Amino acid sequence: MPVTIYHNPRCSKSRQTLTLLQEQGIEPAIVEYLNTPPTAAELDRILNMLGIEPEALMRKGESEYKEHFSGRSLSRAETIALMVQHPKVIERPIVVTGDKAAIGRPPESVLAIL
Repeated sequence: MPVTIYHNPRCSKSRQTLTLLQEQGIEPAIVEYLNTPPTAAELDRILNMLGIEPEALMRKGESEYKEHFSGRSLSRAETIALMVQHPKVIERPIVVTGDKAAIGRPPESVLAIL
């Protein structure tokens, strides 16, 4: 089954997760999500697979979070749309295979979906 990693090559956890996948003999499709953000539909699907709401997939320490999300009351759809516009707030890495997804923090957590 194909595996996709939403990856930021500048992030150590993302690099470690990619290496872990490769050590398992998996060559995932790599989506550098800062350059190619997921669509709103893709992000909604990922959130559903993870079983979490958008707020739980956000990096709250990022300046973009503080500027665009903090203190605002947004609907799920509005939050997802803003996450697509500001992908730096999306937690990384995310690994997707079939109808399963996992956040690679720690990297070993993705092994459960393989």
